[in-house]
Amino acid sequence: MTEADFDFLRTLLHLRSGLSLSTEKRYLVESRLGILCRKRNIAGLGPLVQRLRLEGDRGLENAVVEAMTTNETLFFRDRTPFDLFRNVILPEKLAANAAHRSLRIWCAAVSTGQEAYSLAMILDEMAAQLVGWKIEIVGTDISAEVLERARGGLYTQFEIQRGLPIQLLLKHFRQEGDKWRISEQIRAMIELRQHNLLEPSGHFGLFDVILCRNVLIYFDVPTKARVMAALAQRLAPDGAFLLGAAETVIGITTSIVPDKQHRGLYRDGRSGKAQSPALGYPFDRSRPPAVIGTRL
Repeated sequence: MTEADFDFLRTLLHLRSGLSLSTEKRYLVESRLGILCRKRNIAGLGPLVQRLRLEGDRGLENAVVEAMTTNETLFFRDRTPFDLFRNVILPEKLAANAAHRSLRIWCAAVSTGQEAYSLAMILDEMAAQLVGWKIEIVGTDISAEVLERARGGLYTQFEIQRGLPIQLLLKHFRQEGDKWRISEQIRAMIELRQHNLLEPSGHFGLFDVILCRNVLIYFDVPTKARVMAALAQRLAPDGAFLLGAAETVIGITTSIVPDKQHRGLYRDGRSGKAQSPALGYPFDRSRPPAVIGTRL
């Protein structure tokens, strides 16, 4: 791969996905896109770049973006955000939203679904406290491929062993050969949609809780600031925002600020934002949110 080809791919990936690749990541481009070339019977990275330059093949561009997108995730990853969700955010929302009894959650980089399903299992544990509540968990990702995996809810033994407590495995999963599938009840709680964080999201309405974890680390600072400012626009006035363990807002943005009492929890930092109980219209009007009864 020539320097010109590498620069072209770096620019394309930054424009399409926000991914910022240093020169040290050249090996990663060669490795991942080499696999893509073999799958598509393209002679190499040079011919791949030539096709992208001359043909404007949107489908091929999407395939390049998907090949380069990191989709590492696991159940209850880093634990602290899920403890905050269970012990701080949910009690807060139960009190604040008691009048309209609804809760909207957005997993803004859902990957293969473990994060969203972890939240759903926590909510299932609290079913008795949420009887009659309308719950929406929206999961979005730039990759159509990983969203298909998330919809299927089928995980390998290796994936299951990473963070999932045994009691939740026995309660919510069934074994299929050497893999495990999460229950239809839990899968039905999640709505999965393809979405690029660089694109407008105003039609989503507002959310009580937004998780955007372990994706901003791959962006440069201007892109991080742009994405966090856009996500802040989707956060309800008294909402909660959760980042990955290695991510921070310090020196990047003031649209999201650290909570003064709970480390790892963030709030809307924009000034002059009016309080409003309205949470915006559902993400998909054709799909009603889950209504929690004696069971989720």
